[in-house]
Amino acid sequence: MTTSQKLFNQLQSVLSGEPWYGPSVYAIVDSISFEAAYEKPAGSVHNIAAIILHMTGWTEEVMDRMNGMDAQLPVRGDWPEPGLPDEQKWKWIVEDIKLVNVNLAGFIQNFPEERWSEIVAGKPGADEADETYEYQVAGLIQHHIYHSAQIALLNRMING
Repeated sequence: MTTSQKLFNQLQSVLSGEPWYGPSVYAIVDSISFEAAYEKPAGSVHNIAAIILHMTGWTEEVMDRMNGMDAQLPVRGDWPEPGLPDEQKWKWIVEDIKLVNVNLAGFIQNFPEERWSEIVAGKPGADEADETYEYQVAGLIQHHIYHSAQIALLNRMING
């Protein structure tokens, strides 16, 4: 199995498949109500909408890196502010996380196999394994898992 196939399969499992650890990212996100998305339980730093915007921004940043751009913080910012509660905006946030991951899946499938072990552009002095394109995408998949668990926990805190 190629690196592209392996990463693509892992991404699909985490996003919409049946990962061994529990519900997929989309199963969790699709269970969130508009009201819960903007509520911030006591002690929470971010609400669910902000976490999803964060996930979307980092997905875009990894694609930019795969496209040869220098590594940096996401264009949207690390933690974009979701603004005031807005039901239509919430629908767009959910659509956006799904669309950006469709694009990522395409990037993964079309990424040249010989480039997976290359160092990501803009990482001065980088020579560690964690600076390769393969590691960046694998890390993003882990990032999705981590934040989807946060979302599930916040939703449980909100809805009991």
